[in-house]
Amino acid sequence: MNYVFIISNFLVTMQNPLEKMERELRLRNYSRKTIKSYLYALNHYLKFIKKGIEQLDEEQIRDFLLDCEAKHLSATTRNLYLNAIKFFYRDVLKSTQKIGIRNAKGSQKLPVVLSRSEIKRLLETIPNKKHRLMLALSYGSGLRVSEVVSLKVGDLNLGELTIHIKQAKGQKDRMTILPESLVNDLKNLIAGKTTSNLVFESERGGRLSVRTPQKVFEKALDAAGIQKPATFHSLRHSFATHLLENGTDVRYVQELLGHRNIRTTQRYTQVTQPALKNIRSPF
Repeated sequence: MNYVFIISNFLVTMQNPLEKMERELRLRNYSRKTIKSYLYALNHYLKFIKKGIEQLDEEQIRDFLLDCEAKHLSATTRNLYLNAIKFFYRDVLKSTQKIGIRNAKGSQKLPVVLSRSEIKRLLETIPNKKHRLMLALSYGSGLRVSEVVSLKVGDLNLGELTIHIKQAKGQKDRMTILPESLVNDLKNLIAGKTTSNLVFESERGGRLSVRTPQKVFEKALDAAGIQKPATFHSLRHSFATHLLENGTDVRYVQELLGHRNIRTTQRYTQVTQPALKNIRSPF
């Protein structure tokens, strides 16, 4: 009986940090996705540490991150874990002791971009009109997958050809452009709906999961015979790249994408470079 009590007491001790973390994240209006990621990260750290969570031990945190690296977790994931741990000690436990561990350097990979002809081929393989429109709008407006499934009728301004993206990544609103070529299809899709209705609903009338458009994209990519390691997010990459190729100022592209730092947007200039494409090898 005493053994059961000890186990139960241990579980309560393990749960309390997670509950405190969730409470603080919610009070600060972090997104559901970030809350889930931070709690997942802290839970992993709790399972690894040998000392009490209340005692900040930088070497123990380093050991944890090195263990993650040994398990081949990406730099992005390890940095998320570190940020979650820092948040816990700084904002939950109110520790004044700073964690002097810097983020892991990520690999500098160029974004996977589809050409205009590949986008056209991709869309032509989709027989379902709603699914085709969903991907076309994601490309034509530079939407994230989470944004397209959350899009409401009231967010569309078909007359001004704009979309108001509300509370997107980082809890930020932004405005982006809406392709005129999609207006009639959108009018037909949202006919009879109220401004609070979702633009793209499931067959049962609820919100689509993010996996639905991702699966539509993957199937279309295969049907179009495109061999690039593209994902749904490549539609957004292609939107940015093609705007820059058209001569749009990088600062306007930054606003349309909702990037906080212009350096994030500038990486697309590495895959546009029209002058480079005109150079022919001497071989």
